Amino acid sequence: MAGRACASDDPPFFETARHQFTILEPRKAPPPVAFQHLDGKPASLADYHGKVVLLNFWASWCPQCRTELPVLDRLQASLDPARYQVLAVSTDRQGKSAVAPYLKTFDLRHLALGLDPEGVLGRPMPSGGGPDPHAAPFTIYGMPMSYLIDPEGRTCGYMIGAADWDSREARALLNYYATS
Repeated sequence: MAGRACASDDPPFFETARHQFTILEPRKAPPPVAFQHLDGKPASLADYHGKVVLLNFWASWCPQCRTELPVLDRLQASLDPARYQVLAVSTDRQGKSAVAPYLKTFDLRHLALGLDPEGVLGRPMPSGGGPDPHAAPFTIYGMPMSYLIDPEGRTCGYMIGAADWDSREARALLNYYATS
């Protein structure tokens, strides 16, 4: 991942071989939506207000997700939990019955893990491209899909596909939103 020059007030550039971090302007807070943690406890993005949140959507059928989940876990282990939260939310329609056995193949100790089997938090764009009457706050354009949310709860941007979130460039992006 190569960095590119940008204005001093712009977010640092972050890219993979296939995608780059897409900045969303203006930053907007998503509407409140409840989802579940893997342990069945209710959760909301509001639980993480005041932190930079890396919200990652993944699924057990996604090969790139298998690569990215350990990277996200390492990232969370190295971050200050008072300032940052990595939240990995499964979109598997079978919910915990599919996700729990799959996760046993990993040694994930630091990630907050969520379930969104009904697609209330994240949902693919409708095939026709028009408005979705059941729209979720986050559109999933590919898998995995990560959104970055600032400490005020506003969505800053997104990255489609697996990324090295533990890289120097990714950390610079997270730190930028923690202080901007």
